[in-house]
Amino acid sequence: MLLKELFLVSLAAIRANLLRSFLTTLGIIIGVGAVITMVALGEGAQQRVEEQIQRMGTDVLTIRPERARRGGVAQGDSRLFMSDAEALREELSAELTIAPQNSNRMQVSLLRWNTQEDVFGTWPELADIYDLTVEHGRFFNEAEVQGRRRVAVVGSGIPTELNTPAPLLVGRDIRIGSQAFEVVGVLAEKGEMGFIRPDDTVYVPASTAQYRLFGGQDRLQAILAKVNAGPDAMDRAFDLIDPILRREHRIPAGGDVDYEIGNPTDLLASFQETSQTFTFLLAGIAAVSLLVGGIGIMNIMLVSVTERTREIGVRKALGATRMNILFQFIAEALVLCVLGGVLGVLAGAGGARIASNLAAWETTVSPGAVVVALLFSAGIGLFFGIWPAQRAAKLDAIVALRYE
Repeated sequence: MLLKELFLVSLAAIRANLLRSFLTTLGIIIGVGAVITMVALGEGAQQRVEEQIQRMGTDVLTIRPERARRGGVAQGDSRLFMSDAEALREELSAELTIAPQNSNRMQVSLLRWNTQEDVFGTWPELADIYDLTVEHGRFFNEAEVQGRRRVAVVGSGIPTELNTPAPLLVGRDIRIGSQAFEVVGVLAEKGEMGFIRPDDTVYVPASTAQYRLFGGQDRLQAILAKVNAGPDAMDRAFDLIDPILRREHRIPAGGDVDYEIGNPTDLLASFQETSQTFTFLLAGIAAVSLLVGGIGIMNIMLVSVTERTREIGVRKALGATRMNILFQFIAEALVLCVLGGVLGVLAGAGGARIASNLAAWETTVSPGAVVVALLFSAGIGLFFGIWPAQRAAKLDAIVALRYE
């Protein structure tokens, strides 16, 4: 029997019991749709995090305070100081671009408009580290840091919050807390960068923030270090930073440090591993629906063999061989499962699109996941269709013709 004829006969058998065929393939449709949707959500989330980390810079190290531990017991407070950042900049300016980071959420106001935003105290080098582009005006300079000038650079979303066009905001005074600051620049739109939102942030000189906004304390939340030689020099950067901070913190060689140096590539690798594990787990749960659907396929094919016993007898009497009958019923099971797989792919892609539109989730329908889902559904049809097909092929022609 030709493949085309097998396909047409299979379609005719499916059309003869259309509702039953649809209900039979429902498990396949749900399983494939769930797999496609879950994988699309997982890959979309992974792609979004990768983009955010790329915006932060894969060649930027983040130094944060961490409590030193001895024998599992914390040894006092952990701190980073402005002097740490100054020492790193003084000794490693050729290899690293350094900027301190201190922030607090404060009220930012202009006339009768006000908003609560993150205020960052930092150095001009931050613009290079985070690749921030000034769209209107300029970034504050080192002289303004040394002079503790009350100047500010605002993210692209701040003018909207203050109901003032960005070009007109440059040169005006805004109030941060109770202090007046002159806006010298407005940044171009950047988008989210992990936990940082540059578009909704106000940047001021670190010295100004320290003495005018943050109560005179010289502790830092973090020190950012961009590797000037590119991502390949990250390991060398660790070796350069560690001895300087040990000296500043009076930590002997081999002693437990009270700071941590974070690498964004490590964070990305960790997230990718977690995301893949989570995606595989969800896909595995969804695959159970495929297994249940396969059992339904086998059940309905056994019923079909019983219902069409006389038809099988007639085909054998007209010269159909055992292999012809075997391939006919296997083809029917395959067509059922593949059609269910195609409908499941469409349902999964639609579900991913709906999730993207309603919940603003990032989704990416992977061609690889589509191919695997279709192959798996075809494999389910082949595996669960063999036994009913063998039963049909083994029927004796005379007995089948006498069957009522």
